[in-house]
Amino acid sequence: MTRAQRISALKAAARERVLVLDGSWGVMIQRRGLAEADFRGERFAAHNGQMKGNNDILCLTRPDVIAELHDQYFAAGADISETNTFSATTIAQEDYGLDEQAVWDINLEGAKLARAAADRWTAQEPHKPRFVAGSIGPLNKMLSMSSDVNDPGARGVTFDQVYEAYRQQARALHQGGVDLFLIETITDTLNCKAAIKAILDLEDEGLEPLPMWISGTIVDRSGRTLSGQTAEAFWNSVRHAKPFAVGFNCALGGELMRPFIAELSRVADTLVAAYPNAGLPNAMGQYDEQPHETAHFIEEWARSGLVNIVGGCCGTTPEHIRHVAEGVAGVTPRAIPERPRAMRLAGLEPFELVA
Repeated sequence: MTRAQRISALKAAARERVLVLDGSWGVMIQRRGLAEADFRGERFAAHNGQMKGNNDILCLTRPDVIAELHDQYFAAGADISETNTFSATTIAQEDYGLDEQAVWDINLEGAKLARAAADRWTAQEPHKPRFVAGSIGPLNKMLSMSSDVNDPGARGVTFDQVYEAYRQQARALHQGGVDLFLIETITDTLNCKAAIKAILDLEDEGLEPLPMWISGTIVDRSGRTLSGQTAEAFWNSVRHAKPFAVGFNCALGGELMRPFIAELSRVADTLVAAYPNAGLPNAMGQYDEQPHETAHFIEEWARSGLVNIVGGCCGTTPEHIRHVAEGVAGVTPRAIPERPRAMRLAGLEPFELVA
């Protein structure tokens, strides 16, 4: 299929059923017990500093591991698999001393690996096409919050720097063949705004526009993102981008995330997506929630008409995704609400003025 045909198939599938995203990449990579040499490969053998822990670099140094993980998630029932590029921006990769060319290559090869896996599974099961989401994760620097407790105005980066980092990433993912962009685990809505603009501006270069999925993170039971917004305020802040889907991921497990997904489901006039962690981490930072437990929460969301796309974040495995896919199979996806025409604004709280 051409990319236009894949996008059309993706939108058609979303009307027919609850779509399933893959699960955690970090936990599965950790289980492989890879050594420093695996992360370095030949290309980075003499690179200064530690490379272990930079999971994105495995797109270049251990592509076999990444390809196998895509296959595992597609085999488990995922409709969509993410590229292994969560931290593949020039800003985030400064921690590992990688240059712009290396970051470009990570995104390009990450997209190609996912594309190849999706195409293989689509060829095997034409009735269930598989899709690739270009993962665009958060940064280690925020535009909305100070980098210095003694200086509220201090920032570690400028908007232009964040915009350019995201634009480079999006361009490489696009070239590698992704079907949609997934701006995920958003803690800072202003960083997200830079990513949105970077993606929209690709059209100025003559690149085919792709669907955009925006996924924020609620940090605790207060129901706010790290930069302080409620679920509805967050939606009001990003609605102008007309995303294919909006939702939340990470941070909270399914049990605690439900009220915030319900709130987003009420106000968002687009698809709603949710992929929680496997519960909250234990004292050792591990996730104990079993696949059937995670699936139980997500299936209830689906049967309650709250979601259109589901999956798993930290701690979830192919077995979690298998249970999730089985739980939502045959469930009617959420109906997108028609909301009255109004002026809707957002700071930390939403503001609505109905005509």
